Amino acid sequence: MLSRVADSLYWMSRYLERAEHTTRLLDVNLNLMLDESPISAERRWQRVLQALGKPKNVEWTGEPYALTQALTFDTENKASILSCIIAARENSRHVREQISTEQWHRLNSLYLQVTRPEIQTQSEALVQGMTQPSEFLQSVMEAVHQFQGVTDSTMNHGEGWQFIQVGRYIERACATALLLQAYHVDLWGHPERIVDGNEYLDWMGLLRSATAFEAYCKVYTADLTPDQIFEFLLLDEEFPHSVRFSIDSLQCALEKIQGDSGKARAETLRRLSGRLQSSLNYSSVDEILNQDVLGYLGGIQAQCRAIHETIYELYVDYSIQAALAG
Repeated sequence: MLSRVADSLYWMSRYLERAEHTTRLLDVNLNLMLDESPISAERRWQRVLQALGKPKNVEWTGEPYALTQALTFDTENKASILSCIIAARENSRHVREQISTEQWHRLNSLYLQVTRPEIQTQSEALVQGMTQPSEFLQSVMEAVHQFQGVTDSTMNHGEGWQFIQVGRYIERACATALLLQAYHVDLWGHPERIVDGNEYLDWMGLLRSATAFEAYCKVYTADLTPDQIFEFLLLDEEFPHSVRFSIDSLQCALEKIQGDSGKARAETLRRLSGRLQSSLNYSSVDEILNQDVLGYLGGIQAQCRAIHETIYELYVDYSIQAALAG
């Protein structure tokens, strides 16, 4: 596969996963606003920024809707939902012949939906608190889910599809690890804090931010225990948004790509991804919680970055000499 094709499919998938994750975080936290005090509101929205990696030039000013506008509609913010969708569509345009007609129509429809002229008016009204963004956020999440479903059902599951899986799951693993990191700093890091109604909402918000509330309750019932929540989102092997599931899926896609491409130089990538997979598959939540949890979660993100860089070195940004050497 051409390097530019692999690059575009990979980033198309990452940007859409990022847009969906940001959309969900905003939707969940906007819905929780009705039950919070000003102090808990500031903590919650600071945590949202932390969970999104502290986007450049975006700060909490005490106005939830202004922050939502910056994270949703502001194209000067490269991490905004609108920016991610525009970038995903641009990458898909570069590989129009590699994706199915249904994929193109779904993504192009989403792009047209979020760039229509009325969006600017909606953005301005949001800053002034004159409109609720929930309907817009829900429509974006549904569109991304539809695109992912169409991708799985209409595209050949060859090398191109595997690069889409790599992009999706490396982004998802980083996002969930960062989400857990943000909550650990604010909640787990203060064991002396008395559990009250707001803290219960915080735990529920964490699970809903990872689409995990119903899945968690089916395993542990509705008893929201911090250690069990951490274990579920980090180590559950069946839940699609857990870090372990994401890394297992990433490893599966990478092995398929390596087999199809015949890259003899893929040993470094195989070692990096395999080491991360093993560290999750053979760890217990007690072992992790008894060590530097923030360091452990940061290590997952660092390993994902190393995997990303190695993918680029092997499949995207390689030299002619390296290509000839296999």
